[in-house]
Amino acid sequence: MNRAAIADSATTRAVDPHERADYWADLISTYHCRLGYRFPSRTDFQGHTQVRRTDAYQLVGWKSDAVTYLRNPSHIRGDPDDDYRLIVPFAGQLSFRTDDGYGILAPGTMGLVAVNRPYAMTMSDGTHGVIITIARKEIEHRLNRVVPPNHPLDLTTGLGRVTDGILGGLYSECAALTDLQFDNVSERLVDLLCMQILGEPASSPTQLAHVEATARRYIHDHAGDPGLTGTHVAAALGWSLRQIQLAFSNVGTTPSEVIREERLRLARDRLRSPAYQHRSITDIASDLGFGSMSSFSKAFRRRFDTTPGQLREDWRAAPDPAALQR
Repeated sequence: MNRAAIADSATTRAVDPHERADYWADLISTYHCRLGYRFPSRTDFQGHTQVRRTDAYQLVGWKSDAVTYLRNPSHIRGDPDDDYRLIVPFAGQLSFRTDDGYGILAPGTMGLVAVNRPYAMTMSDGTHGVIITIARKEIEHRLNRVVPPNHPLDLTTGLGRVTDGILGGLYSECAALTDLQFDNVSERLVDLLCMQILGEPASSPTQLAHVEATARRYIHDHAGDPGLTGTHVAAALGWSLRQIQLAFSNVGTTPSEVIREERLRLARDRLRSPAYQHRSITDIASDLGFGSMSSFSKAFRRRFDTTPGQLREDWRAAPDPAALQR
C-alpha cells in the first residue's frame, strides 16, 4: 500500500438527502476498492465514517443504515486488490455470502475477508464497527501457508478477548496516535489475530467445554426453530462447524443429536401443556422440524418409552394434569 497519513471523518449529512446513497457508495469505494451497492432505501440514507490511514494500515470506523456491498468478478478484474479486510462489528449484524457458503458476523466476533474473491455482504440498519485493511504479506508471513479461516473468530474469550481490547483502544484513540504508534499497535493486532488463527480449532479441555456449554445453551434457547442446524449454531456463535462438532464429540455426541434431544424435550412439554392442547401431534412435530410423523413417533418412543399420543392421553386423564406435568 502507498497511502499518505490521514485522519478524517465524513457523513452523508454533508449532502442533500436524495444524493446521500450515491455519496456513500463513492465514499466507501475510495476507502476500499470497486464495489457494487444495493440500498433497501435510497431515501435519506444515513452513514458516518471515521478514517485513520498510514502507508501501512487503514482503519475505517463506520455506522450506517442497511446496505449490501457486492464484489463480483468484473469488479475484481477492473480493480484488483490483494489486501485483507478485518471486519469487526460493534453493533448490528453482517451476513456474508461467498462461493464457500453463508455466514454471519455479530458483535463479539471478527472476520478476515479477502476481497480478491467474489462476495456479498449485507449490513442491517444501525450497524456500527471497524474495518482494518491489512496487507496480504503481513498475514501470509505470519501464518506460513496456513489458509485464513472463512468463519468468524471469537472475541469473547482468551486471545480473542485480548484482541478485542486492542481493537477498541485503537479505534477510540486512532486520531491521537502518531503514525508510528498507530502502525505499532496495528502490528500487535495482526500478531494476535494470526496467533488466534494458528490456535484453531479449540483443542484444550477448557476450550472444548466452553464451546460445548455455549452451544448447548444456544440450542436450548432456539430448539423451537424448525430450521436449526449445527451450521446455524456455529454461524450464530462465531465458531466453525468443525469446532462445534469437536466439542460435542469430546463428550460422545453430535450437534444433530443435541438438537434432536432438545426438540424431543420441547415436544414432550408441549404435549403436556394446556397452551398446546388445540394443536395436533402432527402440528407439534412439524413445528419443531421433524420431517415426518413416523420419524417423530419413533424417536419420541425411544427417548421417553411411550408414544406422543399415549403421553397426551395420560396427561388428559390425570386427576391433576399439572402434577403429571411436573
